[in-house]
Amino acid sequence: MVEHEKTGIVDKVTWSISRVSMILPAVIVAVMFCEVVLRYLFAKPTLWANELSLWIAGAVYLLAGLYAMQQRSHIRITLLYDVLPRWLRKTCDLGALLFLLIFVFAVIWGGFGEAWVKLNRWETFGTAWDPPIPATLKPLILVVLVLTAIQGISNLIYDWNQDPEEHTPLDEIGIDVEAIKEEADKPHG
Repeated sequence: MVEHEKTGIVDKVTWSISRVSMILPAVIVAVMFCEVVLRYLFAKPTLWANELSLWIAGAVYLLAGLYAMQQRSHIRITLLYDVLPRWLRKTCDLGALLFLLIFVFAVIWGGFGEAWVKLNRWETFGTAWDPPIPATLKPLILVVLVLTAIQGISNLIYDWNQDPEEHTPLDEIGIDVEAIKEEADKPHG
């Protein structure tokens, strides 16, 4: 995959957060490997491996959405979008951002109180290890949503006067036709 260029401070912050979060699945694998070894080779299962994996996976899931927004890889029906005139594309982009902002506002409005209580109470998971998953992930949801909204605004501002991207069915296949043509045109001998 070719990453979208970093176009400003917002992109750089998102990109940096994403780089850290890309390491976390490997941490989950290491935790689960440790659990398997301890459980099946030494008959000493852990109390913490499952909850730690859930905790990390929750953060990865949230941060992946932020990265997807920075990369502009969110769902868009390019078949229809690409045939629209430029003014209508901009209208669709504004509409999509408006819906995103309404969603972010609604979730923050409805979830801030609960997240604040869980954080202040340092609410735990209620298991034997009892990590503070609710106390950390509930506020993280709101923080990531705010960052996603800021990233969406940044994308719109940067993309507003850019030349529109053109997509072909070959983009979905992932074959570099130009490289194949160049290779075919080279003399073999």
